[in-house]
Amino acid sequence: MTTRYKPALAARVRELGRASGLSGPLWWLALMLFGAALWLAAVLIWPDWVTTSVALLALATLLALALGAALVIAQRLRERLLYPLARLEYSLMQVCQGEPGASDCLTETGILRSIAQDIRSLNEELTDLYDDMDNRVARQTRRLAQKTASLKILYDVAAGIHQTESVEELLLRFLRVLKEMINARAATVRLVLPDGARRLVGSIGLNDDLVRESDLTPVDLCLCGNVLAPGDILCDNNARYCSRLYGRRMFARSEIDVVTVPLEHRDELLGVYTLFIDRPGLQGREDILELLFTVGHHLGVAIAKQRSDAEARRLSIIEERNALAHELHDSLAQTLASLRFQFRMLDDALAGCPIRTEARNDLARIRNGLDEAHTELRELLASFRAPLDRCGLVPALEKLTQRLRRETGAHVLFQNDSRPFELSATEELQLLRIAQEALANIRKHAQAHTVRVLLTRERDGRHVLLIEDDGIGFRPPDAQSPPGERIGLAILEERARRIAAELRIESEPGEGTRVEVVFDVNRRAVRPTPSLEP
Repeated sequence: MTTRYKPALAARVRELGRASGLSGPLWWLALMLFGAALWLAAVLIWPDWVTTSVALLALATLLALALGAALVIAQRLRERLLYPLARLEYSLMQVCQGEPGASDCLTETGILRSIAQDIRSLNEELTDLYDDMDNRVARQTRRLAQKTASLKILYDVAAGIHQTESVEELLLRFLRVLKEMINARAATVRLVLPDGARRLVGSIGLNDDLVRESDLTPVDLCLCGNVLAPGDILCDNNARYCSRLYGRRMFARSEIDVVTVPLEHRDELLGVYTLFIDRPGLQGREDILELLFTVGHHLGVAIAKQRSDAEARRLSIIEERNALAHELHDSLAQTLASLRFQFRMLDDALAGCPIRTEARNDLARIRNGLDEAHTELRELLASFRAPLDRCGLVPALEKLTQRLRRETGAHVLFQNDSRPFELSATEELQLLRIAQEALANIRKHAQAHTVRVLLTRERDGRHVLLIEDDGIGFRPPDAQSPPGERIGLAILEERARRIAAELRIESEPGEGTRVEVVFDVNRRAVRPTPSLEP
């Protein structure tokens, strides 16, 4: 019995004893013993009283036996009835006060054994109910906390869609959120490029070499090699398949499940979250799966919105450039054409007239100047209508090299050793303009026999556009050079700065020219972090 219950039980038993009148027989027993002592003293002093005393002694003995029997009965009642009753009453009082453990003081003795057993059973049921209620309250509390966290995540996603931050930053921010939400070991996020390849945007917890080697994967495979159908969330295989796919262990243990979250918009796969989680993973967590699917849908909307805005800007640029090309064609081009026609008529009129050699040379220079101005204007119009179609940078460079080969007869070689990477309309346009200006300079001034255009990707992830020739070269202008000689180079440098690229120009007279543009897709004006280690 618990120690703190004993004083209260003893006090309650004394109260019940007084209420039942059992203290009276104890006083009578004390009086009888006192009377017997007096009788013994009288016999010793007055022996004649023996006969009378025997009778009195017999009577006293009977009374003593009666009182002793009453005392025994009272003690038995105290042990078998009053004390269990007090324990029962006290236990019920404690249970009513919200202490179900108080029934531990009940013993299965006395005439109240069955009642005590029933109360103990009832108390155990109450304890189970209390525990079940506590568990339910705890589960509901956790569920409400999860719902609150889910609503916060969805609110952040919805708010991020309408903010000005780039989609890649949004994806990287929620990569960490989703990883922490399901306590994943590692996570990656990829974007599906227009050509169908998947580009790695960011990762957490994966080996750097593995990340570089898996920078781009085919569109029908996720990082772990599983086919991802629209609307699916869970991949069936575990991380051991990923280890076989890349020829190395991805984690120290193999008890890892792979969770893939598609980023879709109108049944079009735009990106994929890949989460590596310890088993048993998300089995039975329908609420988490539903949240992941909802987050994937909202982020898919964000990606689609960004691409739609980029396409709208691209079309706007094309429309503006076409309008400017039309204005140039209808105004300056017509004026130059008219001047060329009038000069041709003048040249024909002076053909039979004797004129000085100097004048004829001046006429030839004027004719060449008009022809050159007309050619440059045509090139400018062609530049305004340069290929900015959906095929991307590589097809545009191929068209430029084919044109240079056709116009100069030089051996022009185009090499593309770079895996696909996603460019915005501005980035694509600036790189194309740099290449176009470099090739135009080769056509006008280089007198080259061999030209090489190379697009490659270095080991550190940077992309390089290289244009080199074996022409006559030039001496790069310095600070003392006339301003006109630096205009072309300044334009190239400005175009490179717009896209956070590095421009290198190397040339010496008689040694040809080398133009190199180093472009890192992660070094943009607002650039994502490719790896987010905790």
